[in-house]
Amino acid sequence: MAFPAFLDTNVLYGAVLADTLLRVAEAGAYRPHWSTDVLAELSRNLVLRAGLGLDKAERRIEQMEQAFPDASVTDYTGLIDGLGCDPKDRHVLAAAIYAGCQVIVTFNTKDFPTVSVEGFGITVVHPQDFLLDQLDLFPRLVLAALQAQAATSRRPELSYSQLLGRLRRAGVGAFVDEVRHRFGELPDDERIEGRRFQT
Repeated sequence: MAFPAFLDTNVLYGAVLADTLLRVAEAGAYRPHWSTDVLAELSRNLVLRAGLGLDKAERRIEQMEQAFPDASVTDYTGLIDGLGCDPKDRHVLAAAIYAGCQVIVTFNTKDFPTVSVEGFGITVVHPQDFLLDQLDLFPRLVLAALQAQAATSRRPELSYSQLLGRLRRAGVGAFVDEVRHRFGELPDDERIEGRRFQT
């Protein structure tokens, strides 16, 4: 059975990175989790920071929930008090604990000192390291997810090489380098129909 990983708001915010993470999950590498607080924060940020209309933000979240109906974590607020991570991220750790997650994937790793997660069986990782781990474990699965993501991209359409460029700008450059090292440049002319997790 795939292991459970909690996705923080900041790794779900950027459409391209979120799409990659969720495609890898959909292929069975891991089971994604998020919380009601994370989804509310994501919606706010998509509207206030990314400039999406509320309808588009809600549609993106609805697509995520439809694809992963067991991902949302609730009833975790009783665990928040007493946690030792950054106060604004205690809801993240509480939800990850409640869901039995083994990993929290976040750009804000410094907000979760090692002492704050000791005893919970949770590791806090940057999305780049998380994707590198998935690439080591499931190289063909990850490659297929990236190819499908490029092939189904709309507004704008992205070639495979353009997708890798977007991922580099999203903060996972070492992952992109390793993908290119392992597989080289692949042809961009095949388009595949499938689910998208970006608006």
